[in-house]
Amino acid sequence: MNIKVLVVDDSPFMRKIITETIASIDGLEVIGTARNGRDALKVIPLLQPDVITLDIEMPGLNGLETLEIIKKEHDVPVIMMSSFSGEDNTIAALDLGAMDFIEKPHDIRNQSDLFKNEVADKIMPLFEQKRTELPTEKSALQKNELENKLPKKIKAIAIGASTGGPKALFSIIRSLPENLNFPIFIVQHMPKGFTTSFSKRLDKESTATVVEAEDGMAIRGGVVYVAPGGYHMLIENNCIKLNEADKIHGVRPAVDYMFETAAESYGSELASFILTGMGQDGARGLAKIKETGGYTVAQNRETSIVYGMPGHAVQKGVIDKIASLNEISELINWMIRMRS
Repeated sequence: MNIKVLVVDDSPFMRKIITETIASIDGLEVIGTARNGRDALKVIPLLQPDVITLDIEMPGLNGLETLEIIKKEHDVPVIMMSSFSGEDNTIAALDLGAMDFIEKPHDIRNQSDLFKNEVADKIMPLFEQKRTELPTEKSALQKNELENKLPKKIKAIAIGASTGGPKALFSIIRSLPENLNFPIFIVQHMPKGFTTSFSKRLDKESTATVVEAEDGMAIRGGVVYVAPGGYHMLIENNCIKLNEADKIHGVRPAVDYMFETAAESYGSELASFILTGMGQDGARGLAKIKETGGYTVAQNRETSIVYGMPGHAVQKGVIDKIASLNEISELINWMIRMRS
């Protein structure tokens, strides 16, 4: 049975392009289009789409306003259609509950295949998880576990995420206490430009200092470093190193590179977390962290938007603990309290 998509965009040209692209992907079908937010809100109850693609910049009721109403009134995932110039609004949309975003192509004639692949990669995994038979993991933090099983001394935390990651990271970073005194490194699969807006929004809404990492930046305690889109982030000699080496798993930045170099730098005093996301990135790096005595945690299936990255790490046997998103925040805060 095909996944039913509602396309919302004020541009007739983009509605046509998006509709034709979706129609060319096996398993997807467009059941309707809307030219603005108000029209979309009228047809959602009638068409009952499985997923909505939503333009951000629209006259009248814009994409953010429309998204906010959709999230209040309907249980349907929303993928934002974003232009590079609208990266701030894109990050705001992810914070409001959009599942992900797709960049509108600058030159559709030469980027049609790339656009098609991105549309498929962003929509299909949201529903594949529901059809896949995976064991349901239960996790509950007990006081004796916090006291006896978790590492007593942490010098750094490393976090990797992809699809659904921004919302998870907003939750984690907002909950950080003021006394964070060691560095946190984050790789979130996201293009150039968008990580800048993402870092600024995290910094604005957190008691911690959040920065987009720069090459050669000295690592300081109490700072959260976000890998910039388009660059791999490595940790070497208490400094951030960035490079444009080949993509791995089709992504740059890659979680694996950051995890592996963090393991070499911090050994048994590193705690790592692999969050929601599509694909296999992170498992290789988690194996290195385990090898050097670090602690590894995977977000559980129930709270992951896409269970690909954490699920793969669990299957590879490189995870010490499976935890819900709220439990992950609790674990991190406990580690901070133990260090202070």
